[in-house]
Amino acid sequence: MQYIAYFSISGENKISIYQMDPDTGDLSLLSHVTVDGTPAPLVVDSEQAYLYAGLRSTEQIAVFEINQSDGQLTQIGQTKIQSNSCYITLDQSDNFLLSAYYGAGCVSVHQIGNDKLVVADPISWIETAEHAHCVMTDPTNRYAFVPHTVEPNMICQFLFNQNTGKLMPNTVPKVIPADGEGPRHYCHHPSKDVLYFSNEQGSSVTAYHLDADIGTLSPFQTLSTLPDDFDGPNTCAQIHLDPTGEFLYVSNRGHDSIAIFAVNQSNGQLITVGQQPSEPTPRTFDVDPTGNFLFAGGQGSGKLATYRIDRQKGSLSPLKTYEVGQSPSWVMVLEFDV
Repeated sequence: MQYIAYFSISGENKISIYQMDPDTGDLSLLSHVTVDGTPAPLVVDSEQAYLYAGLRSTEQIAVFEINQSDGQLTQIGQTKIQSNSCYITLDQSDNFLLSAYYGAGCVSVHQIGNDKLVVADPISWIETAEHAHCVMTDPTNRYAFVPHTVEPNMICQFLFNQNTGKLMPNTVPKVIPADGEGPRHYCHHPSKDVLYFSNEQGSSVTAYHLDADIGTLSPFQTLSTLPDDFDGPNTCAQIHLDPTGEFLYVSNRGHDSIAIFAVNQSNGQLITVGQQPSEPTPRTFDVDPTGNFLFAGGQGSGKLATYRIDRQKGSLSPLKTYEVGQSPSWVMVLEFDV
């Protein structure tokens, strides 16, 4: 196996590629790829053959072919889209690219062409509200959810047609969280109909049951991501589960830490483990496919902090810090079978 990490370095218009040692978590720089705009969200197809990058400053989606032997990227094209995407993902079939637009307040679906490029004209373009921050389809490829931070503080619920790529508002079109939560990003439990949302303004995480028959969410638990004695300003950013679904992590910007939760495997409930200090403004992070390491980018410092995950408790032990460049805004670690 080979492990490759990709970092969007927004302040330098480049994607950096590192090799990860699966025993130590050490990173070795392989190369940088210059892009035509500010790179942020990254996603790969299910075969890990193609990487898609949202270029926010130029409103484009760049597409790269991934060399399966060494993880290197070769750009094959890019597409001008309708606005500035803060989040992109592929549906479960790899036929469609879904995007959320924070400023434009929209969600869209674009077809992936036979050449693997994004088709410019959207199949769906739906105005939801300002501050749309994330979108993805569920594992059945029938539903999609779009959280919105600040106001309007809501989660839009959509039906997704996996044959046509069309999005339609569900019968219950939205969930309104408690005042001040501001859901931002979310992740699916790997084996349960449970979703976890990071709440940007609420500095908390909320667990939701997914009704798999009708595609609607209902909250059942909210926990703070902060220690009880902290009273300074803070906002949450990304949220990730480890590959087994045993531990959940959320980044705190202000407290500048990674919040850690254990997941009850019988009912999906969360148990607070604590917080691990990180680099200033840890906007982005990822857990590697082995579940042994966490990598957090400090948007405010231009550094990447690495940690070993305690597989019994989920706690984080600091390893090394790397100078990666100005404003790291996305971290993605992949495993290649070579």
